[in-house]
Amino acid sequence: MPGESNNTITGYVLESDSGEPISFAYIHLEELDRTTTTDINGYFELTNIPSGELIINIHRLGYKTKRISIEIEGLATTKEIEILLTPTLLSSQAIEVTSSQITSGSNLAGSSQKIFGDDLRQQLGSTLSQTLANLPGISQRTMGTAPGRPVIRGLGDERVSIREDGINTGDVSDQSDDHVVTIDVSTAQEVEIARGPTALVYGANAVGGVINVVSNRISTTIPTRITGNATLTGESVNTGGANALSLAIPYQSMAIKINANGRTALDTETPLGPVRNTYINSYSTSIGMSYVQDWGYIGGSFSYYDSEYGIPPDPNGHPSGVDLDLQKYQYVLKSEYIFNHPFLKVLEMDFSVNNYFHEEIESSGVVGTEFGLVTTNFQSIFSHGKAGFFDNGNFGIALEMEDYAVFGFDSPNSNSYSAGAFIIEEKNFGKLHVSGGLRFDYVLNAPKEDDPNSSIGDISSRTFSALSSSVSATYGINNKMNIGATILRSFRAPSLDELYTEGPHLASYSYDVGNPDLEAERGWAKELFISYNSNNTLLLGSIYHNGFSNYIYLRNTGEPSTRFPDLNVYENVGTNAQLYGFELSAEQQLLDRFLFRASLNYTVGRRDSSPTNSDQVPLPRIPPFEFKSSLKYSVNNFEIGSRYIASAEQNDLGDFETRTDGFFLLDAFASYNFTHQKILHTFSINVYNILDETYYNHLSRIKDLNPEAGRNIIFLYRLYF
Repeated sequence: MPGESNNTITGYVLESDSGEPISFAYIHLEELDRTTTTDINGYFELTNIPSGELIINIHRLGYKTKRISIEIEGLATTKEIEILLTPTLLSSQAIEVTSSQITSGSNLAGSSQKIFGDDLRQQLGSTLSQTLANLPGISQRTMGTAPGRPVIRGLGDERVSIREDGINTGDVSDQSDDHVVTIDVSTAQEVEIARGPTALVYGANAVGGVINVVSNRISTTIPTRITGNATLTGESVNTGGANALSLAIPYQSMAIKINANGRTALDTETPLGPVRNTYINSYSTSIGMSYVQDWGYIGGSFSYYDSEYGIPPDPNGHPSGVDLDLQKYQYVLKSEYIFNHPFLKVLEMDFSVNNYFHEEIESSGVVGTEFGLVTTNFQSIFSHGKAGFFDNGNFGIALEMEDYAVFGFDSPNSNSYSAGAFIIEEKNFGKLHVSGGLRFDYVLNAPKEDDPNSSIGDISSRTFSALSSSVSATYGINNKMNIGATILRSFRAPSLDELYTEGPHLASYSYDVGNPDLEAERGWAKELFISYNSNNTLLLGSIYHNGFSNYIYLRNTGEPSTRFPDLNVYENVGTNAQLYGFELSAEQQLLDRFLFRASLNYTVGRRDSSPTNSDQVPLPRIPPFEFKSSLKYSVNNFEIGSRYIASAEQNDLGDFETRTDGFFLLDAFASYNFTHQKILHTFSINVYNILDETYYNHLSRIKDLNPEAGRNIIFLYRLYF
């Protein structure tokens, strides 16, 4: 009967050649977001699984990622499977084992990216943006060591949604360069990047994409034993270090998950000397508990994030630098109900409250600015099976309330209320896979007190609403090659900051001015992509075009503020804009032990020169053309290799931008892992900027004052048990 499941999937993961068990393989059940790892004997178990067709991904360092489809029929069924993994050097390569209803096109090649396992460890940085920076099309907006945020294809801030376990981070990192993303990636199991119809589940504004850090703070299944990992890292360029611990503990019908992270670093060294006031001290911890039954689960988590970090000095803003002190408390409830109904399959619900606060402290000890934000979210998603024309899909609602306050500005305290409803559907036509989505959003932005005579205009409540949509199609030419296209119609209401802010923001060297008359931003995102995947070769390519009406951004006017003459006025404006470009990436196995990787990406950004003139001029802060390559040698459990990064100069400049020279960087890396007494030990070492080159990041707010970090040696040790 509906609501009673008790289906179980058990099995072994073995090496295809020798038949030996593969320990610590990562098992991910896509539809329900179930995860587990194999034990020392290669055994795994997933409980409370609904009936129907399911997709399982299996990841393990040194083996081809495998994606299999299985069918579970009836109730109280135990499905036993044996999974064979083939050794490979191509860490991104996937092999799909499909039923007649799932084609090679169902993986939506080109529309999503993942980083996990060895790649995640080797690229693990002190921030999320550093961790993702080596992926094609991804840059990082920076302002020192701590404040970094990913930029995808030239799009950042609110056009890139950042989440942890699908939950809004509830910080203000999308508002200003000096604000941090409140996620520590040290305990992340994987990082996902989604675009197209899937992104509509998380909002209509994420035209750049959705970045989801998978930490599994609330377990969806009971582990068969106590599992976890512990991490130690150290780096030389800032005498920094970090540690992390993650535990999953079974207790009767409950699963307990504990995460703890700590990080500290001094000022960053460059070839021209240290960048003053770029220290960081941060700590985060979380505990989650879930009650797991045949019908699903219900669970909750509490997490705390605390950070102190410095913003470098600027003679026109704060000659001695500014210190930021922040705290964030997060409360999350999640539940899942399994229907085992021919139409309705699963209901997922989550409720979260983020209480965020930070102070910007000047060198005199005076608190110059304070930001407070309480974000409350609710989301429910129904997943369904075959329904008329469609094979499967999901639909749901999302509600959000923001209570925002800024002290030190003339900005009014304000609230934002938003409601969205969405539906995502999928259909297979033989080798052609099509997915489409619709989402309707309504947003009310309201100051707590109207001010029709404000110096920036009539400050009063504004409402915005629109329908967004997306369609993606992938055609499997054969079992190696896919081609496809994605179209997305986006909608973004102006944020509270963009509408109502006014005041000096010393930490970002600016005097910020809102525009209460801004209209909503609308965009058309188009992409064509192709992929080729063979035993020894992986090729991915895409071209894209994003066109916006009323593209909202903070424009440097070049005019000093009358109240604070040392600060230029930055005003929020809307304009027609276009961003377009291409990405290419490749992996090629050479001989038996060598792997060559390469990628290149290029983005062009243009806007109308004025509201009355459609002549196109450059948008500010667009990343330059970039080429990356690496060569890796692997033998048994040991890897060693080098990376090469070439960035072109950026002289396609927005208003009051300065040119950035091109640069060439050489890196090296090595890793080793072994299993001893049922514990997997992994070691990695990275040497960045071996030649200690002086170079500048065009997306750094402090690039006219300081170069990027010099030679940096990062060591990481992680054990899994």
